[in-house]
Amino acid sequence: MDKIKVGDNAVYPGHGVGKVVAIDNKEILGAHQTFYTVQIMDSGMKIMIPKENVGSVGLRPIISEEQAQEVIGILKQSEAKVDNQTWNRRYREYMEKIKTGSVFEIAEVLRDLYLLKVDKELSFGERKLLDTARGLLLKELRLASKLTNFDEEEDIREIFGLGQ
Repeated sequence: MDKIKVGDNAVYPGHGVGKVVAIDNKEILGAHQTFYTVQIMDSGMKIMIPKENVGSVGLRPIISEEQAQEVIGILKQSEAKVDNQTWNRRYREYMEKIKTGSVFEIAEVLRDLYLLKVDKELSFGERKLLDTARGLLLKELRLASKLTNFDEEEDIREIFGLGQ
């Protein structure tokens, strides 16, 4: 994210979409560092990220419209295999996918939990993960997708609970 500017939207893994509100130079222990200040849209939380740590923390730009279409394709896959392992093992696996910050991994988690929900009741942890994945994806897809039909596609509305 070398060309990041104040006002750009960016995704901070695990927290969601934020806006870069400042780029500051600070002196810490005699060393000058550049920090990006990102304000997370959902929570209002501000996070300061040293420029040299951007890659390691996973800060990334919003996905492109083509990538948004790819994510929608992942969500629409109804023949995906749902793991029959115990809920806590699934939970750990899904948490790891969410922590990567990859929109595609998060889409897989949402799809898998949504498909699992059809067959059996989700555990409390899995319901929270479903809500987390839905929230992380929805905001980014809306920003990335210039598609006017994103909120109108029936199956996507159902997955995101937009019809209720």
